[in-house]
Amino acid sequence: MRILFLTHSFNSLTQRLHAELTQQGHDVSIEFDINDAVTIEAVRLFQPDLIVAPYLRRAIPEAIWRQHLCLVVHPGVEGDRGPSALDWAILNGEREWGVTVLQADAEMDAGPVWASVNFPMRAARKSSLYRNEVTEAAVAAVLQAIDRFATGKFIPEHPNESGSDALGKWRPLVKQSDRRIDWLADDTQTVLRKIHSADGSPGIDDALLGVACRLYNAGEEDTLRGAPGEIIARRHGAVCRATRDGAVWIGHVKKIVSGEKTFKLPATLVLHDRLGVIPEATLALDVPPARLTYKDIWYEEKAGVGYLHFDFYNGAMSTEQCQRLREAYLQACRRPTRVIVLMGGPDFWSNGIHLNCIEAADSPADESWRNINAMDDLAQAIITTDSHLTIAALQGNTAAGGVFLALSADRLYARNGVVLNPHYKNMGNLYGSEYWSYLLPKRMGERGREVMGNRLPLGAGAAKRVGLIDDCFGGSVNEFVAMTKSVAESLARDSAYETRLEAKRRRRVQDESVKSLETYRAEELERLKLNFYGFDPSYHVARYNFVFRVPHSWTPLHLARHRQRIKNARPSDADASSRSDAVISESVPGM
Repeated sequence: MRILFLTHSFNSLTQRLHAELTQQGHDVSIEFDINDAVTIEAVRLFQPDLIVAPYLRRAIPEAIWRQHLCLVVHPGVEGDRGPSALDWAILNGEREWGVTVLQADAEMDAGPVWASVNFPMRAARKSSLYRNEVTEAAVAAVLQAIDRFATGKFIPEHPNESGSDALGKWRPLVKQSDRRIDWLADDTQTVLRKIHSADGSPGIDDALLGVACRLYNAGEEDTLRGAPGEIIARRHGAVCRATRDGAVWIGHVKKIVSGEKTFKLPATLVLHDRLGVIPEATLALDVPPARLTYKDIWYEEKAGVGYLHFDFYNGAMSTEQCQRLREAYLQACRRPTRVIVLMGGPDFWSNGIHLNCIEAADSPADESWRNINAMDDLAQAIITTDSHLTIAALQGNTAAGGVFLALSADRLYARNGVVLNPHYKNMGNLYGSEYWSYLLPKRMGERGREVMGNRLPLGAGAAKRVGLIDDCFGGSVNEFVAMTKSVAESLARDSAYETRLEAKRRRRVQDESVKSLETYRAEELERLKLNFYGFDPSYHVARYNFVFRVPHSWTPLHLARHRQRIKNARPSDADASSRSDAVISESVPGM
């Protein structure tokens, strides 16, 4: 079936649906919804059997939905309407929510229902719910709707005609006043719901230590206490603020400056000159998993296996985070275990270097260089480990440098539903490092070049088929984690463990004799110097566009397949595609 995606951006849900539908053999092309004329042209060029809108911020032109069936993915239960569906669900403490696939018509979110899937709500950030529960429900609902469309027999009904027990109703756009925090009156759970409901976008308007800013990435603190509203501690980029009955950690903020565009950064980076005597609240690496506090790196072990967790906001890894993670990994290597599992986080495994922190640096080129070298140091530590067998366990999505960091491990497993973007070029033709020129051919041979050049996301199933990963399993994060632990513990007690470990050592020695890791690294970094310090500013322009969310000017040709057939449509198509790549992937906040 020929399916055209109309979408505001190539976000995480759009990427997942693209991976699922192409895997099923559908012919999928993508058009960013820039304006009516461009959208109408895309439909004319592709002549789709079906149009799917996974993520839109405005209505589909009437000239399209009157002539073509357009299925809109709405992140709300059947009958829900309005632009802030998930925000209201979090604010109101809904126990159940859902995704509805509607047919576009004259009234927003009010068309006939082709499919709907509900899920239990989880106390979590909006962005986390969107990447997990909402995405899984959306995939199920879209696939069901496509199957119904293919039969030619299904007749959709309007929500008010369905007779269902729908929770939905019209809700307006959530305003800042709807979620303003009263630090003297609001309890901890209320504060968390308000910040969670705005996570990702738009954030909560507030002030920290006299600095006007928007708050993101909040979590509960179960021990520290202070006067309501007071900043009482800091830890690894986050600050802890007391509520009337407890405290919350705020990991990221966006400074509000009149007339200036700003972007999210770790809270302490924005507040660095105002923190004064705010104490650093240290935390042991082996903090109990059940402890409610801010932790981005922690370690646990069981049955001969060490599990190293690193849950970095949006998967981006700053220089400092890479250095801390490397030190934590080396500590894990000194433990009397047999297997080390690199767990990442439930939303992302890693997306590589931290583009926002780089953009904020006095010299983005110098910080890019420091960050990529810190990533390389971490990858080298994993590759050269001869005391343990290692596993990279991808609970969540991964991209660019994060993919190749995962390849540093001996085995690579991913949760069903995870999306991998194993390429760098979408960030201004960045060459990349993390020893990819050693690791990728070693795993995939010449096929690795095809994967790098493809510039499209791979679902876990497709990644397994092409040999990028070893296996994929588990429907939910909890199921995947349980299955990973079973696999790791089985490997640790395997009677052939010592034989496997010795074979690993021999392979490393042999590989080093052919070409040293230092040579691979030097060659990669030499190419990266051109990206960071050379005359071509593509990487710096792409990073700026990504960090500041510069709107799309057109759809890159590798996504808009219907436009690849146009000869000489504009004099510099190739250059245009490269420039626009900087903003196509909102789910990849780092490289």
